[in-house]
Amino acid sequence: QVQLVESGGGPVQSGESLRLSCTSSTLTLKFYAIGWFRQAPGKEREGVSCISSWSGSSTLYTDVVKGRFLASRDNVKNTVFLEMNHLNAEDTAIYFCATQPLDGNECTSLTYRDYEYFGRGTQVTVSS
Repeated sequence: QVQLVESGGGPVQSGESLRLSCTSSTLTLKFYAIGWFRQAPGKEREGVSCISSWSGSSTLYTDVVKGRFLASRDNVKNTVFLEMNHLNAEDTAIYFCATQPLDGNECTSLTYRDYEYFGRGTQVTVSS
């Protein structure tokens, strides 16, 4: 069974930072472009970021997080990170990591339907 596990969420104050982690015991993540998504109550799942496979040399970000969020990866640790800075209340959501299909190394989409495996998510709550 494919398993992705997110961690690092929690309650923070507006303006603070968090670093989310995504790891797997069943997948070698360096082979996959990894996306980050979030879903707030009553809203659709939103694509936040993607980092390309292997070196992670290319990334995508949705406009509202550009300049605040940074995706990275540590292939030795089999972990992908999402550094989130200058958080605000609108960033409150459950955050998920997900894999693009193996047929592409680059990030081609921030649409959740284009991703294959998702973790169960980690809650981020930002208080103003």
